[in-house]
Amino acid sequence: MIYTLTMNPAIDFNMTGENIKKNYVNRTWNPVYTPNGKGVNVSIVLKHFNYKSIVMGFFGGFSGRYIVDALENIGIAVNPVWIDDITRINVFLNDGTDEYKFVNKGPFIKPTKQMEMLNEIKNLCDCEYLLISGSLPPGIKDVYYEQIAQICREKEIRLILDISSPKMKDLLKYRPFLIKPNDDEVKEIFGYELDTNKKIIVALQNLIAQGAQNILLTMGDKGAYFTDGSQIYYSTAQKIKLLSSACAGDSALAAFLSEFLQGGEVELALKKSAATGANVAESNALGDFSNVEKYINNINVVKKGSI
Repeated sequence: MIYTLTMNPAIDFNMTGENIKKNYVNRTWNPVYTPNGKGVNVSIVLKHFNYKSIVMGFFGGFSGRYIVDALENIGIAVNPVWIDDITRINVFLNDGTDEYKFVNKGPFIKPTKQMEMLNEIKNLCDCEYLLISGSLPPGIKDVYYEQIAQICREKEIRLILDISSPKMKDLLKYRPFLIKPNDDEVKEIFGYELDTNKKIIVALQNLIAQGAQNILLTMGDKGAYFTDGSQIYYSTAQKIKLLSSACAGDSALAAFLSEFLQGGEVELALKKSAATGANVAESNALGDFSNVEKYINNINVVKKGSI
């Protein structure tokens, strides 16, 4: 079983407008409210591809209850740690040309609640994979990632990381099963420039040498790279008209995992990943995945070398 841990979940409020002006009553349409947070998104997309998961996270108030209820209503199990504060709500506005993102910092998580989450992880009996995705809310320091990684090592849980924290550098010593940085994160966290194929291959080789077992490197409309510690693959991207990029990376990761964790071919996993990420990016929130099968046929995957 794979568990997805979102420590700072949210309700995402997506809407569309036109000719947005300041100090003016701007009318919007097509409002979409969705349970969100990066790990939550992964679980929703895994569910779409018939792969079961269980959501973990800190939830509170009416917004936290909304997320838990919405997930359970579509058949996704939730193992929540309840807090007194209110789960955040993020707003994404597309005016037909540009996208505006208003992301809140989230509620404060008390030390007692942090310990409760660690104990929940320690007591998991059926967890093969733990995916940690997204930002940390106020009150939780980066060392918390390492505390979780230590538990996973003791319990032989395979750790999957999709975080933008500088702590990622230190977590490689725990030999995470898979990491999913984007190109900006590789530059900011590890200091590698990725402006040529040769530099990308060197960066992947170095990250594998530092402890990562598998790496999915996403680069937006420039495609994606993957290495399993042996071969390096490159996947093209599907051209689309961007509506909202808010959930695209999470969806691409989930689509990849839905194939890869079941022993599927890497090439198909990458095609599915690119197609799903593109389809979500052209949709409000996650959308309905209606173009995924069509886009899969447009994606090319080639081997770029070896580790």
